[in-house]
Amino acid sequence: MLRVIVFAASAALLVRAAWQVVVGWQHGRQRLLDFMRDPSGAFHRHVEEMPLDYPPSVILVADLTLAIAAVAAVVQRHAYFPSAVPILAVLLVTFTYPILTVFGVQPRPIPLSLIGLVSEGLFLLQPVALDASPFVLVVVAGEVAAIGPKHISLPFAGAALAELLVFHAVGPGLDALPSYLIAVVLGELVGVMMQYQRLYLYQERENQTIRTAQAADEERHRIAREVHDVIAHSLSITLLHLTAARHSLQTDRDVDEAVDALVDAERLGRQAMADIRRTVGLLGELRSPATPEPTLDDIPELVDGFVRAGLKVDYQHAGDGRSVSATTGLALYRISQESLANVAKHAAGATVTLRIAVTAAEATVAVVNTLPGWVVVRPGGGMGIAGMRQRADLLGGTLSAGPAHGGWQVTARIPLSGKSGPACLVTTQDDPLRLVRDAFSSVTRKFQESM
Repeated sequence: MLRVIVFAASAALLVRAAWQVVVGWQHGRQRLLDFMRDPSGAFHRHVEEMPLDYPPSVILVADLTLAIAAVAAVVQRHAYFPSAVPILAVLLVTFTYPILTVFGVQPRPIPLSLIGLVSEGLFLLQPVALDASPFVLVVVAGEVAAIGPKHISLPFAGAALAELLVFHAVGPGLDALPSYLIAVVLGELVGVMMQYQRLYLYQERENQTIRTAQAADEERHRIAREVHDVIAHSLSITLLHLTAARHSLQTDRDVDEAVDALVDAERLGRQAMADIRRTVGLLGELRSPATPEPTLDDIPELVDGFVRAGLKVDYQHAGDGRSVSATTGLALYRISQESLANVAKHAAGATVTLRIAVTAAEATVAVVNTLPGWVVVRPGGGMGIAGMRQRADLLGGTLSAGPAHGGWQVTARIPLSGKSGPACLVTTQDDPLRLVRDAFSSVTRKFQESM
């Protein structure tokens, strides 16, 4: 009775496999021709099309291991020849995999499980000493566990163990039965381990996608902030020069003074365009010219530009600037630049006091301006205060901005010891958590642009 059941199951599986070949012949004929022309390349391409995410070499090694176990079991049964039972078993095992790899039939855990159980049953119908055929179940258990869910692989492992126990009980017995049982369990565990590895691969791909999107978003915001700083500074001074030129022509009719103001405005405009090209060039594939970023030493020149444009600035610097790093110097420069540009834009005619103090513990920049006339001070929704706050926060510093002593004051403190300070204090309505992840791109910007 057991022999009839095994033969009927094996015949059904072979018929099903043959039917898949017939049905998929029109679709797989070209694939077969490709396989005949380039077996290795076609095999790799067809395996990569399968939704398994396993390298072709892994699948090839698993199939080769299964074929070796089946062929060894056939060789052990040479005494039964000319019986075709072991030949039928090895065909059932090996005929399936050309169908999978050549004709593009997707592997399914349940058919693979049935193939393993039926082929092993055929082998066990003709018992031999020190049988190698149980290793067919070991390899199939690993493959099913690697591609299928646990609610399929675990019952198959149990069925494989039961099959070995049944044939051991009704037949002459299997040598080393405990070793076979342990091997099947180990095969199942190896497949589960590969399944977990595939799941971790999916998770890593998802995390990489998230990290890539975050990095792109951070870089986009960083470049937007840099462009804002450049445009706000350059346009503010340019407008001051244009105002001076118009005033000279309307009131004094002083053409020379107007021409000087227009020349300064043109120079600043060209400089702004160069800075914008350099900053936007970071978005392209081509490397932009390695232009040095401004530092603490460039602040006097910045102040002179605003003074020449008509802004009254009292600038003082205290302390040794050599202890300030390039990144901190860039932050101090940008904060001073943005603050002076805001004064020129919102409080024309104001008097500005710019103080920079460098100690062993921290660097401080304070910009205080008067409010001439009826100037209404209210928090805005732009990027000015937000950009200054981000620069200070990313370096572990603090920033406060708001009315003080009848005017407006911006104060930033950046530690020089590398320790993070408390959260920034800002009197605006900007989101305090916006772009806090700009640290890596901001700190490493100079190194990236110099490469």
